[in-house]
Amino acid sequence: MSGARRVLRWLAVRLAGAVFVLWSIATLIFFALRLVPGDPALAILGGPGSQASEEALALVRQEYGLDRPVSEQYLLAMGRLLVGDLGTSYSLRQDVLGLIAEQFWGTLLLTVLALATAWLLALGLATWATRGSRAGRAVASALEIVAAAVPHFWLASVLILLFSTTLGMLPPVSVPGPLGLVLPVVTLALPLAGFLAQVMRESLADALESPFALSARARGESETGVRLRHAVRHAALPAISLSGWAFGSLISGAVVVETVFARPGLGRSLLKAVTDRDIPLVTGIALVSALAFVLVTIATDALDRVADPRLRGS
Repeated sequence: MSGARRVLRWLAVRLAGAVFVLWSIATLIFFALRLVPGDPALAILGGPGSQASEEALALVRQEYGLDRPVSEQYLLAMGRLLVGDLGTSYSLRQDVLGLIAEQFWGTLLLTVLALATAWLLALGLATWATRGSRAGRAVASALEIVAAAVPHFWLASVLILLFSTTLGMLPPVSVPGPLGLVLPVVTLALPLAGFLAQVMRESLADALESPFALSARARGESETGVRLRHAVRHAALPAISLSGWAFGSLISGAVVVETVFARPGLGRSLLKAVTDRDIPLVTGIALVSALAFVLVTIATDALDRVADPRLRGS
């Protein structure tokens, strides 16, 4: 099979998988939200405090198709999604696609910066753990484990207490400009950095003892050269493979981080939409987040194939 046909087949398989994932998520959200106690019609009219009459509730159910059988509601919802119609937010009375477009770039910037920061921290920890003394390796390994296990909400609280309340160096909530991004990015990045560092440390240690590293040393290559030119590339392969998953975990972590730091974004909007039983907005945010995750996963797989020649023939 030619290289072009192999790439097209690989891409077709990934795109088919992406469509299946998006359909599965839309189906799961549709039925899960209908299992939540409460009347969607009441949520549309402003919640329990609106004191809506039965006549008003009946009219809303008819307008939104909530009086139809669940199977018919499902088919209508899937049909709208096929043409890119995410509907209108129940609570905000605005087009869902427009609302998501307003919040998406803030969350994307936060996650991309957090992923880049996590990579740099992980590489630093992995290098320290494989290059330092026995005590240094033990400290680096302990830091990796602790960082990976720290919950986002607890870490955010500690960082606010230390850098905002005590030292007064950074704002406790997200404000416009670079300073407003520092604490949210670090909060998202540290737990992921701990996990990636553990993976990279093992790969880096194996790479430094591999035949190509020994051959490079025999040719007179310095230890720094062996690490930078040979070992780091091989050590990064498992972390590259995990970057798609890492991006997804950062999107889910953004729900907590954006709420704690009062930062506008998809995560904070999703939490409010779930609280308000805003079915169109919940569905739209979940689907856009899933689509971003799928696209990043495909890009990560492609990068993995470029970095690892052994995968190019598969």
